[in-house]
Amino acid sequence: MNWNEFARAAPDLAKAGEERFELWGLILFGSVRKDGTPRISPVEPLIVDGELLLGMMWQSKKALDLLREPRCLVHSIISDRKGAEGEFKLRGRARDIADLDVREAYAKALFAKIGFRPEEPDWHLFAIDIEHAALIAFENEQKSVQTWP
Repeated sequence: MNWNEFARAAPDLAKAGEERFELWGLILFGSVRKDGTPRISPVEPLIVDGELLLGMMWQSKKALDLLREPRCLVHSIISDRKGAEGEFKLRGRARDIADLDVREAYAKALFAKIGFRPEEPDWHLFAIDIEHAALIAFENEQKSVQTWP
């Protein structure tokens, strides 16, 4: 399911995810390498027209991973060992986006946010189809876990 569908199904989790994406402007992104081992990379997430979109450099290792094996993990940034801001996690599958209108909407949104615009055609764009989400939070040394579904 795309981000809008996820937000309708789990509005509190979606709000928590958006807050954490906005707080740092980065996520940690896990993909599966050719040899089956995990790869983790920083990526700038953007929610555009109801899709969680991730742009990547042309032929980057993580993009090649996704073209071969779409399973992936999105994890919010944690700034200290106590993890006071909580951990937001998504598991899902990346979908390669070739639609030029979607790519243009993403490029405009990225430029508005960070002042950089990727130039066609030499970059990758993926939408994340969400299969599972979780928020792990700590308050007063009490752990709370919310999951979807």
